[in-house]
Amino acid sequence: MRLLERMRKDWFMVGIVLAIAGAKLEPSIGVNGGPLKPEITVSYIAVATIFFNSGLSLKTEELTSALVHLKLHLFIQIFTLAFFPAAIWLFLQLLSITPINEWLLKGLQTVGCMPPPVSSAVILTKAVGGNEAAAIFNSAFGSFLGIVITPLLLLLFLGSSSSVPFTSIFSQLFMTVVVPLIIGQIVRRYIKDWLERKKPPFGAISSSVLLMIIYTTFCDTFSNPNIDLDKFSLVLILFIIFSIQLSFMLLTFIFSTRNNSGFTPADTVAIIFCSTHKSLTLGIPMLKIVFAGHEHLSLISVPLLIYHPAQILLGSVLVPTIKSWMVSRQKGVKLTRPTV
Repeated sequence: MRLLERMRKDWFMVGIVLAIAGAKLEPSIGVNGGPLKPEITVSYIAVATIFFNSGLSLKTEELTSALVHLKLHLFIQIFTLAFFPAAIWLFLQLLSITPINEWLLKGLQTVGCMPPPVSSAVILTKAVGGNEAAAIFNSAFGSFLGIVITPLLLLLFLGSSSSVPFTSIFSQLFMTVVVPLIIGQIVRRYIKDWLERKKPPFGAISSSVLLMIIYTTFCDTFSNPNIDLDKFSLVLILFIIFSIQLSFMLLTFIFSTRNNSGFTPADTVAIIFCSTHKSLTLGIPMLKIVFAGHEHLSLISVPLLIYHPAQILLGSVLVPTIKSWMVSRQKGVKLTRPTV
């Protein structure tokens, strides 16, 4: 199962590169008004497909057992959807005086506003042996919260840089995100046994549709002669993203391992991954809606496209270290327990 998951991730990374390369070679196919008609196929059909697929795959019936860990859930959700975007905003006030491309910096802010992913944080928590139930709950619950909170955060920190009115943005979000997600959950109730038996490739379906969204987004970029991305800015953004991830992982580790925190080592593992990971699957469609028609949409999307593989790479590299720490801490707790 892990091998298949790793192969799917590798395929998706290659797909992102090919999608961007294809957009560079022939951008006219995926621009608004082009043969693919992305203003319809992407803005409505593709986005709705992703969230219907998410509704089908989210196992919300398994989350009730994790509801009792209220302190743990509050920590993760507040860190993810409040502290993270606020900290990035403060950091960007310093970066604004640097020569880094301003649209890439805005893209960093969008990363901070994103909800946790549905899969990667859970997979890495499971690989370490952490609190998987808490990871599943917070990934799913964070995704639901993100449908409402992420657009509000984007509008709060960046404003709607599109010609689309505020009410139109939320009506489109409701019709293409909320409604398909609810329908997916309703359908799941009736075909749950079939889904468990057949195990449809939900991840591959969402990834394929997401590649189409990425392709059309970059078609708009490469068809615009006024957009210029310097390599210096891109390299700096790459370094900043890895630094942010490592810093926030360390910060969540410090907070959750204090003597009076009340969290177990297994809880800490879930906190580290769930609090610092961001969703590409939910993020790109939301950016497509909130920044509809914006000429710099693809540049704004670049940091999120970098953050996604970076979080998987860093998490995978740190799995043995975190697992070793968790096991040693758990043994220490057992040794200090008084015998009866």
